[in-house]
Amino acid sequence: ALISYGFEVYLSKKEKNEALKRSIDGILVVVKVIIWGLAIVFFLDNLGFKISAVIAGLGIGGVAVALAAQAVLGDLFSYFAILFDRPFEIGDFIITGDYLGTIEHIGVKTTRIRSLSGEQLIFSNTDLTNARVRNYKRMEQRRVVFKLGVTYQTASEKAKAIPGIIKDIIKNVKDTVFDRAHFFSYGDFALIFEIVYYVRGSDYNKYMDIQQEINFAIKERFEADGIEFAYPTQTLYITKAST
Repeated sequence: ALISYGFEVYLSKKEKNEALKRSIDGILVVVKVIIWGLAIVFFLDNLGFKISAVIAGLGIGGVAVALAAQAVLGDLFSYFAILFDRPFEIGDFIITGDYLGTIEHIGVKTTRIRSLSGEQLIFSNTDLTNARVRNYKRMEQRRVVFKLGVTYQTASEKAKAIPGIIKDIIKNVKDTVFDRAHFFSYGDFALIFEIVYYVRGSDYNKYMDIQQEINFAIKERFEADGIEFAYPTQTLYITKAST
């Protein structure tokens, strides 16, 4: 009862988080089982049962059980680490190794992730705590880097105006922070410009919407100013053979 009350006080001081409450309930079950088990052992010991002799009599069987329980206990301690350290929570989008998806369930032994393609991925808690996890839900802003090319026939005055044009476009889009735009290099068939900006927030759909808005705005402005995008081309020079 005291333990339950202690966890309720802990939860009352935290933000309202249903996932955390479910995790605490899972811990309470484990803790209660351990406490009741210890209580039964002490009770039997006080009644005169030779508990130490029984434990010693387990012998090899006890060792086998301990080895079998090692992995389970490892996952249990990893569960505690996830619960209190909170590297991720239910609803977070994470990438670990070659896998990515949204956290659906954090259990005492395993954590379940829903991948983008729809299947459910199940990881042991130990595997997740030992792996590198990238949590995109905690991302405050997303850095976007892209390049575009214009034809070599673009006049110098127009080429020099491109960084300013792109800067104005990005600054007029909500929830973006312009970083830089530069003439980057001479490509095989284009003058290459590199652009960097930030999107505030972690929502992927929002990021894609903003990127689309900026791309369309650049295309419309280039069309209005007579700036042509470059694409792979070949020029053939034909000369008359001397006779």
